Parts: sequence; structure tokens; C-alpha cells
Amino acid sequence: MQRFVLLLAFAVLLTGAAWLDTRAQTDGAVVSGAHRFQKVADGIYYATASGTMNVGANSPIIVTADEALIVDSSITPAAGRALAQDLKAVTTKPIRYVVDSHYHYDHSFGNQVFDRDAQVIGHQNTLVRMPGSMQQFTYLNSVRPIPERVAGLKERIAKEADPQQKTALERQVASSLAYLEQVKETRITPPNITFNDSITIARGGREMQIRYLGRGHTDTDVVVFLPKERIVATGDLMESIISYMGDSYPEDWIGTLERLKALEFDTVMPGHGVVFTGKNKITVFQQYLRDVIAQVNAFRKQGLSAEDAAARVDVTKHSGEFPQIRGVGIDAAAVRRLYRLAQDPNAGPTP
Repeated sequence: MQRFVLLLAFAVLLTGAAWLDTRAQTDGAVVSGAHRFQKVADGIYYATASGTMNVGANSPIIVTADEALIVDSSITPAAGRALAQDLKAVTTKPIRYVVDSHYHYDHSFGNQVFDRDAQVIGHQNTLVRMPGSMQQFTYLNSVRPIPERVAGLKERIAKEADPQQKTALERQVASSLAYLEQVKETRITPPNITFNDSITIARGGREMQIRYLGRGHTDTDVVVFLPKERIVATGDLMESIISYMGDSYPEDWIGTLERLKALEFDTVMPGHGVVFTGKNKITVFQQYLRDVIAQVNAFRKQGLSAEDAAARVDVTKHSGEFPQIRGVGIDAAAVRRLYRLAQDPNAGPTP
């Protein structure tokens, strides 16, 4: 199975987490509280989880002469507050802009922390999609399985003899339970500035173009393009790993990625995974999408259920670029989505 929403991300984050001291230095990055800040260019950082809490998506940071812009406000208000506090380790400039790369919860449920003092910017479709997002499958499937997962972890803890492994499992339990508490505070907060095609912010020597290139991971995806620095922040429209497809428009996605490749950039800061350079990974992901679409459509015409089709889709030839592909089979949510789009090409998010 491929990466699915955040439950697998929980496991990767928590089992592999390095529990680091505040503002420690490692590999040229600054670790502050819940975040690790990788310097991508002067005044441009890529914020990822340090391992002390669930922060959801990664957040590109762009600092101008006078203020900071962040892409994606994190998974909960608590994580959003942590980002605002931790960011002080690399800049004292106030956060004046927050860009929602799309409406999904792991990127936007920290908005309420910022909307009083910052302009929260997103696509017009985000204004439509976000209010109902807590009732949708994508969000619900991130929280409903946690109690069962915690129970399973506790069973493993009771049987685990290795003290280090036991401690790691206990941290997974603590973080999962903390997330369930933290999400209760969420007040859905859509962008307070929206656009349809593009909006440009020119501040303090930076030109930041926020563009909607078309439907892809969702129908709300935007990118932040820095033409001078030749850097683009892509949210989940393009990740360094296989993106979740449960609310996607795969046919459109291929063309949207082609428009992304037409921009003149060298460096990509994605919503999940790691910073990468060049456009080859984008081309490979387009090929992946074509393969998934073709195989799923063939299985659907044969009368297979979405779950049976998902188990048979073979995209292992793309594992060289996406090593998380470890065998035959993909996320059933992606296949269910394609089945639904076959009936309604303009279907909204998965209910």
C-alpha cells in the first residue's frame, strides 16, 4: 500500500523521530521545539517535524526584509502555535502571510492561529471546500482509527523486551493521544483572501507569485513561485513521495503538472517528503499517474471492486524514483476515487 493520508506518516514520523534539544544544530539545520528548519536559500527555509509532536505537512518559509510568509499552517492549532514560536529560531520577522497550498486538514487546521495578524491566502475553491472538511473521509480516516492503533501499540509495549523500542512505542502512543486532544480545539478557518488564477506579493526584495495551475491533488492546489530564486513550493500537488489521491483529479493532474514544469525553477519544496531539484521527479510522477489510471480503468471495466483492483495495480517500475513503492498494490482510496470520477468527472471531495 502507498502512503495514505497521515496514519502512515504518523508511523514514519514517530518511529524514526530523533528527540532533539531545542535549537540544536544538526546537518546545518536549526532544530527548535517541534520543528527542524532546513535552509534552502538566503531567507528561505523548509520546516519539518523534529519528532516532538505531530505537525502534519511540511511548511516552506519565505522571509522578506520586513516580514515572513509561511506556506501551510500545520495540522492543528497547537502545531500552528508551535510553528510560530519555533520560527523565532531563524527569524524575528513577524508572520504576515500564510498561504494554504490546499484545503486538507494537515496543511490548514492551524489557520486560526494566524488569521488575526496575517493575511491567509488561498484559492477560491478552498473557501468552498474547507468548511465541510471535518465531515469528509480524508479527515475522518486520520482520526477514527487512532484508538484501535493505540490499543495495538499498547499490546506491543506489554510484550516488548527492548527498552529503546519500548520507549519509541510509548512515544507513539503519547503523540497519537495528544493529537486526538489537540484537534478538538480546531475551528475551521478558511482563507481571508482568495483568488482564482494568481496573486503576486512583492515585498522586501521578494517577488512571490501564488498560482493556481489547475486541478490535481485536489481542486484547490496552489503553488508559490519565486522567479528570482528559481524555487517553487508545491504543497501536495507535487511531493517527493507518492501523493494521496483520495480527493484528486488524476487526468487533470497530469496536465497541471505539465504547467508546473513550464515554470522556470530549479528547486522544489513539497508539502511532504524532502526538498528536491530538477523536474525529472515530476515527469516520473506523471508517468505513475498514467499507469494508475490505465490499470484502474481496465480493472473497472472487468467488473472488479475498487478494493480488489487496488490490490492488483502494479506500479513497481516507478520504485526507483519513489522507493516507498515496495510491491504490487496501491491505496484503495485512490482507486475508489477513480471509480467515482468515471461516473462524475467533476465530483467533489470524497464524502
